[in-house]
Amino acid sequence: MSNVDGNSSPKVHVETPPMAPSAPSEDHRTQATSGGGIGIILRRWKREDLMKRGSLALRGISLLFSLISFIVMASNKHGDWREFDKYEEYRYLLAIAILSSMYTGAQVFRQMHEFSTAKQLLKPRMAAMIDFFGDQITSYLLISSASSAVPLTNRMREGADNIFTDASAAAISMSIFAFLSLAVSAVISGYKLSTQPYI
Repeated sequence: MSNVDGNSSPKVHVETPPMAPSAPSEDHRTQATSGGGIGIILRRWKREDLMKRGSLALRGISLLFSLISFIVMASNKHGDWREFDKYEEYRYLLAIAILSSMYTGAQVFRQMHEFSTAKQLLKPRMAAMIDFFGDQITSYLLISSASSAVPLTNRMREGADNIFTDASAAAISMSIFAFLSLAVSAVISGYKLSTQPYI
């Protein structure tokens, strides 16, 4: 275009400043945060599910060993001095095997019910405390009863090695195996208790 006097107007070049990189939008930030949060939650759920299944398996093994120890010792009656109920150590071993069978049986039933129905019978904090202290006390009693019966069995086997002493040794071994599996379960229970919120 020309001015009134006929002179053309000079062209003015205006340089636009470089645009700063745009900050991520709120939607992008939300998506990134939620994606990472979902991953963390999924990993936590998998870890908790693995611990629940591991605890159930360990208590099931302890239940099996406790029942075997109970049955073997209860049937260890062969007349004369070869009667388990004549010895306090063996009566103690039998009583703890029964107690361990009842405890682990109840725990296995509760966990199986929770797996099948996806419903908690107890509050998570209360269940974690029962699991931890129950596993600790029962495992201590198992190793205590086995330890008290070992010296008696060793003395008997020095004088006579027969079906009575063999059955006693087998029952003691089963109690020790039950202790080991329940002790590992107690470690898992302790971790679960430490991660439970104080409500």
